[in-house]
Amino acid sequence: MSQTVTKLPLKGPAPAAKAGAAVLALPTRRAPVGPALVRRSRDWAAEILPFLVTLTVLLGLWELLCAHPGAALPAPSQVLSDSWELIAHPFYVNSGNDVGLGWQIWASLQRVAIGYSIAVAVGISLGVLVGQSTLAMRGLDPIFQVLRTVPPLAWLPLSLAAFQNGQPAAIFVIFITSVWPIIINTAVGVRNIPADYRNVAAVLRLNGLEFFAKIMLPAAAPYIFTGLRIGVGLSWLAIVAAEMLIGGVGIGFFIWDAWNSSLISDIIVALAYVGLVGFVLDRIVALVGRLVTRGTAAA
Repeated sequence: MSQTVTKLPLKGPAPAAKAGAAVLALPTRRAPVGPALVRRSRDWAAEILPFLVTLTVLLGLWELLCAHPGAALPAPSQVLSDSWELIAHPFYVNSGNDVGLGWQIWASLQRVAIGYSIAVAVGISLGVLVGQSTLAMRGLDPIFQVLRTVPPLAWLPLSLAAFQNGQPAAIFVIFITSVWPIIINTAVGVRNIPADYRNVAAVLRLNGLEFFAKIMLPAAAPYIFTGLRIGVGLSWLAIVAAEMLIGGVGIGFFIWDAWNSSLISDIIVALAYVGLVGFVLDRIVALVGRLVTRGTAAA
C-alpha cells in the first residue's frame, strides 16, 4: 500500500518585493501647535503682565493725586491733552531750534555716540594696561579713583574754557563721565583671568597680540561689558545735564527751555523719552555683550 508524502515548505527569507511595488511612507507625528502656543502665551503674560499692572497702578495714583484743581503737577490725562501735538509729531521742523523731540534726541544721540566711542577705546586700553601691569595699577589707579568722583557738570566749565565751543565740550563731558567704569571693570576682568589660561598661553608660546585676542579679551569680556553698560547709562545722563547749559539742539536743552516757558507737560513727555532711550541703549549693549560672551555677560 503506497503512502503519499506531503512536503511542507521550509522556512526561509521572505520573498523579495516585486519590482515596481509602491512603498508607503508612514506619516510622521507633528508636535501639536496648541500646547506650544499656550505655553508661549503664558511665558509672555508672566513677563509683561506684572509690568502692565504696576504701570497702571502708578498712573492711576498719579491721576488721583494730581487731577484736582491747584495741583502742582499735571495729571496724565492733562499731559496728553497739553502735549499731544508734541507726542504725535516728534519730527516736525519749524524755524531755529523749534524742532520735534525726535530731532532733539537724535542730536543728543550723535554727541553720545562720539563721546562714548572715545571712552570705550580709551577705557579698554587703560583697563588692560592697569590690569596687566602692577606698576601701572599703583601709579594710575589712585588717580582714577579720585577723578571718577568728580560730578559730570563740574567738568563743563573747564571743557568750555579749553575748547571754546559747546559741541566738543559736551562730548568731553560724556567721555570723562563714562570712561571710569569701563577702565575699572576692564582692569578687574584682566586681573581675574585664571592662571591656567596664562599657563596655556605660555605653553603655546602666544605673542602679545595673540594672547590679547585669544585669551585676554574672551576671559575679561563679561567684566568689560558690565563696564560698558554702566558707561552708556552715565553718558546718557551726562549729555542731558550738559545740554541744559550749552544750549542749541538737544533733549537737555529742550527740557530747560520748556522749564523757562513753564511747559511742565512737555517736560514730563521729554523725561519719558529720555527714560525710554536710556533703556534701549542699555538693552543694545547688553544684547551685544550676550552675543560676544555667549551668554556669560550680565543680562
